[in-house]
Amino acid sequence: MGGGSRPGTPGGPKAEISVATVSGASELTIGTKAFFEKDGEIRQAEILSIRDMAKRQNIQRSAEDKPIEADDHGDLEYEFYVHYVEFNKRLDEWVSQARARLDKPVTFPKKKNKATYGGAQQSTRDKRRKTNAGGSVATASTPQTPDSARHDDAAYTSTEGTFSKEKEIEKLRTSGSMTQSTSEVARMKNLNVIEMGQFQVEPWYFSPYPAEYAYTPTLYVCEFCLCYYDNKTQYTRHRGKCTLQHPPGNEIYRKDDISFFEIDGRRQKIYCRNLCLLSKCFLDHKTLYYDVDPFLFYILTKRDERGCHIIGYFSKEKESAENYNLACILTLPQYQRMGFGRVLIQFSYELSKAEGKLGSPEKPLSDLGLLSYRTYWSEVVVEQLVGFDGEISIDELSHLTSLTTQDIMHALFNLDAIRYYHGQHCIVLSDRVVEAYERFKNKKHRKIDSACLKWTPKVFTQAELRYL
Repeated sequence: MGGGSRPGTPGGPKAEISVATVSGASELTIGTKAFFEKDGEIRQAEILSIRDMAKRQNIQRSAEDKPIEADDHGDLEYEFYVHYVEFNKRLDEWVSQARARLDKPVTFPKKKNKATYGGAQQSTRDKRRKTNAGGSVATASTPQTPDSARHDDAAYTSTEGTFSKEKEIEKLRTSGSMTQSTSEVARMKNLNVIEMGQFQVEPWYFSPYPAEYAYTPTLYVCEFCLCYYDNKTQYTRHRGKCTLQHPPGNEIYRKDDISFFEIDGRRQKIYCRNLCLLSKCFLDHKTLYYDVDPFLFYILTKRDERGCHIIGYFSKEKESAENYNLACILTLPQYQRMGFGRVLIQFSYELSKAEGKLGSPEKPLSDLGLLSYRTYWSEVVVEQLVGFDGEISIDELSHLTSLTTQDIMHALFNLDAIRYYHGQHCIVLSDRVVEAYERFKNKKHRKIDSACLKWTPKVFTQAELRYL
């Protein structure tokens, strides 16, 4: 593939841009890259949407629109939804125009001339066909809109035709599919704050909650049944009537104040769909919203006198052709950096050991998921090798740990533990790796006790798997 082109898109020239200075915020448009203040720094960011700060109404503006005159709209104060260049999407946010640094250059997108682009593309293709075939040229089809073209906030283009973002979001809510123009539908967060029990959490990404619940100041979520409300009074009334004190499933593990509950997506559809909606707020790659029947959900909870509070979960396919032992994993932000991610990963492998199978998470992993798994694989492999005297193969390591050989090799290469010695590959742990393992072992961290697992692998009939 040529540089600058993407799979499935024409390798045409990049969209034109212009760099200029502006005198006021009214000249900024959607798709513009400007500089904004963020945490004491000045960062470049792309504007994805513009709204009136007072009315919270979106102002759809493109690069071809003229600046809005203050005389026509009174004193209009803008808010910009921005994506900071070279930063993760979870940092996207609404910023006031006071944070815009208009003294620095602004990059404007220019709409590409589709007719010119199409003609040039067709001419090049015609010449190529004449050169290769040496005969007549067949009529060329209309080229697709290149990926480099500017994306508006109101609508976007797909290979299947033009449709509105509103209709596409409605498809997400009803069918759960996120295969069409994923990046454009989910470019903007639609929730400001989620309140669960005693915690208030700021979402990271878009989640297809119903339209009447989205774009509210605070979304209230019951931490036991995961029902959601946009009104504090309704939420308080629900909490007075809700009788659930733990996830609606079978408790299969309990030690100290930690419990795991197993939930069948086919039997508890509403709870599992609410769980998927909640988790999408913190997972950019997640595509499961509606069809929860093929999955089992394992909910990690922490017990107190009021009940079992959800910490995180992972899902698992009932029948996986690739023998994946995990489809999706999440630790809620209020419980992150406490070691619970490792507990979820270790529990998924304990289930694989009970099934007598090798396990591996479904690919691709999210950025945080990859970091967690890479750390876990390295710890498990080093634990088996430290103090071991003799020869051991990768297959034997796989049998001892229930990790696949590919995951073990990934961990060993990450540790730089593969050496070529006397005509064969050897595993060599450096002093740095051993010292890091000793520091880890001396720390207090939660571990899964396999003796506390009360679980029998499920066997599903053809009738129960009819949806697959």
